[in-house]
Amino acid sequence: MPQPPYPSNPMSDPLIAKLTANIAAVFLGKPQVVQQVVMAVIAGGHILIEDVPGVGKTTLTQAIARSIGGKFQRIQFTSDLLPADILGVTIFDRNQANFEFRPGPIFANVVLADEINRTSPRTQSALLEAMAEQRVSLDDQTYSLPKPFIVLATQNPIEYHGTYPLPESQLDRFLVRLSIGYPDSAIEKKLLMYRQQNEPVEQLAAVLSLEELITLQAQVDQITLDESLVDYILQVVTATRTAKILRAGVSTRGALALVRAAKARALVQGRAYCVPDDVLELLVPVLAHRLSLGNVGQDIQTHRQESEAILRDLTADIPLPV
Repeated sequence: MPQPPYPSNPMSDPLIAKLTANIAAVFLGKPQVVQQVVMAVIAGGHILIEDVPGVGKTTLTQAIARSIGGKFQRIQFTSDLLPADILGVTIFDRNQANFEFRPGPIFANVVLADEINRTSPRTQSALLEAMAEQRVSLDDQTYSLPKPFIVLATQNPIEYHGTYPLPESQLDRFLVRLSIGYPDSAIEKKLLMYRQQNEPVEQLAAVLSLEELITLQAQVDQITLDESLVDYILQVVTATRTAKILRAGVSTRGALALVRAAKARALVQGRAYCVPDDVLELLVPVLAHRLSLGNVGQDIQTHRQESEAILRDLTADIPLPV
């Protein structure tokens, strides 16, 4: 595919490079994870991380919030958590003789939804409108969430007793699904040696403002996606919808998510146009969790492995544009 004669965006490159370097300074040894997270942040999407406890999910989320100078909130999801614990409540103020809305922890720029599958479907669904529309409806009133608004949710793929699998409608709201994994020996030694005295993420300073991030997110829409790549995405989506092994394939929302993610990756790479690698590298992170396997009761780790393997098999014979 010939590359359009568009120059790289000189205004966005330094900001994105600063954001990436700032996060990588405290989240060590995982450059690919950092790059994918930065891509999702630039795209304005939500992130689902499926991994065991203790691999740095909280550090990663705090690093994002501190790097953009945004408000950070962590919500620990438990079986007795209620929607009001997330969204907020309306109470009667006797002094003012009226009802007053007191916002919940969802009113932040970066929200860590820790172990999101440990709470009931009713509470999980409280996040749906917030994630999709960036607003909260309560007692016939609608409240806008701060901008930018990013949810980073976690699930433990091994321990699944007493959990509630996320409904497909909620999974579809996450732009990407990622896994961090354990650090290599050299990085882990460094963590053991130097993290005993201090927590580096607490020392992070903002490297771009919320307004600058919003501007970067708006620039994603200006990235060019060649028609041949659109046709490729449609072939991939169609393959998932017609595969007999799947109960349901990728929705139109999923296809749009892949388009936006590919554009965001191009912007992160300093280009004003997409190339085939932008789509190819994001097929699994963006689409695999949107496949419906129909295996009720399957644990998270097995579901992820099977969905990713099926997606790779389905797309192996679909030729990329050249």
